[in-house]
Amino acid sequence: MADAEVDITTLTEDQQLALQQFTSVTDQDVATAIPLLRRCQWNVQIAIARFFDGEPTDPVPEEQHRPPPPRSSQRQETLVNGFNTSSIPRASRNVEPAPRVVAQPEGQGTYQPPLLLSVLFAPFNLAYGIISRTLGVFGYLFPFLPRLLSRLWARNNTPGSRTASGGRRPLSPRDTAARFIREFEEDYGKNSLPFHENGYAQAFDLAKKELKFLLVILLSPEHDDTSSFVKDTLLSPELVEFVRNPQNNTVLWAGNVQDAEAYQVSSALNCTKFPFVGLIVHTPSVSSASMSLVARIAGPTPAPTLVSQLQNAITQNASALSRIRSTRAEQDATRRLREEQNSAYERSLAQDRERARQKREAEAARQRAEKEALEKAEAEEREQRNLEQWRRWRTSQIKEEPGPEIKDAVRISVRLPSGERAVRKFFPDASLEELYAFVECYPLLQADEKMNGSDSQKPKDFEHVYKFRLVSPMPREAYELSDGGLIRDRIGRSGNLIVESTADEEDEDDE
Repeated sequence: MADAEVDITTLTEDQQLALQQFTSVTDQDVATAIPLLRRCQWNVQIAIARFFDGEPTDPVPEEQHRPPPPRSSQRQETLVNGFNTSSIPRASRNVEPAPRVVAQPEGQGTYQPPLLLSVLFAPFNLAYGIISRTLGVFGYLFPFLPRLLSRLWARNNTPGSRTASGGRRPLSPRDTAARFIREFEEDYGKNSLPFHENGYAQAFDLAKKELKFLLVILLSPEHDDTSSFVKDTLLSPELVEFVRNPQNNTVLWAGNVQDAEAYQVSSALNCTKFPFVGLIVHTPSVSSASMSLVARIAGPTPAPTLVSQLQNAITQNASALSRIRSTRAEQDATRRLREEQNSAYERSLAQDRERARQKREAEAARQRAEKEALEKAEAEEREQRNLEQWRRWRTSQIKEEPGPEIKDAVRISVRLPSGERAVRKFFPDASLEELYAFVECYPLLQADEKMNGSDSQKPKDFEHVYKFRLVSPMPREAYELSDGGLIRDRIGRSGNLIVESTADEEDEDDE
């Protein structure tokens, strides 16, 4: 394949970037793109312009030992592009370069007269404006006058007189092509010719990109042979079938030389006689980007002769185009394969990145969970230490039971969660919190642990919360610590209570 013959790794990064830009625009293979870029000093814009417009003809240095025979400019262009003389087919030596013509219609620019002329012609401009407005008023008051004048103009405006008149309004290439097709149908009726509905440059680029034959027809209404050529040759069934045959790969573009674009095309193709028919095609034997005029038919020509000449030119150049199509097909297949490989690589890389991301997130989540579990365990351990210290401190603060001399002491019996029953007497002025503290510190009271010193100090930054409530079973009544009060006032001089845990309720509130 063509790509395998060129070592792209020897190019610099800028040269590889220029090569990629050039091939993406021109759809050329790498083997033919690199020589053109080297001749253009790796300037992508100049290379693209030369690809579409053709390369300039440079003088040939005399390097042969013997003086070469006289040769044409096409021959020189071939040698400049590095092709061997003996390898060039005979048919390619007779071709003419076909430049790409971009329409530049005259009269589109705005002419700004000098100040002196503007002052001198100011009265005439004023008079012209007044007369035109007056005629407009008459046309509005008498609507039949414009229609009558238009009918008289249309009666005298035959095709010959219309086309022979100069001063055609310059339009864009697309609009010029649409005007030519419309006038052609008005003069010669409906037809089946597939005219390209755009400018010459666009048809030129289409033929070059798709490797088709560009059939150029230039008509001059001033010539007497134009009408007979169109009716007898151009609209003949043989030529129409030839142009519409998809096997011929033709792009038909026609123009009126009274239009600026068609006139510029006729000058570029050196047309000296009309009607003119030319066949333009890409000629790789001349250069990798050249478009050449391989057939030239000027003047009235019978339809069979014209079709035969065009068919011979197509046959002579079809093999070269077939080779280029095959090369481009291989290029496209290689490019598609490379794109599929790149796409698969990108997908695989994206999957690897996703797996790596998930792995990092899972590791981070695991570390967070371990950190949170460690912090929770430390907090629970710290909470338990503070609770034990608080219980020892609170145990030391609980008063002893009142003796028999205290007649109005309060006697409370509490059934603990373990099933054990605790009975204790309290002073009449004991608060309800004293009863709660007794239940909380009951195990330490049973062990008779009266702590003092540093161990009996209240822990700092610790707020104790009782995780139970005292309830009277019958009738059921909860003695909440938040309501405060004295034991005697809330419960009475005696009472039987049970302990209900509130830890589950706190967990539900936290959730």
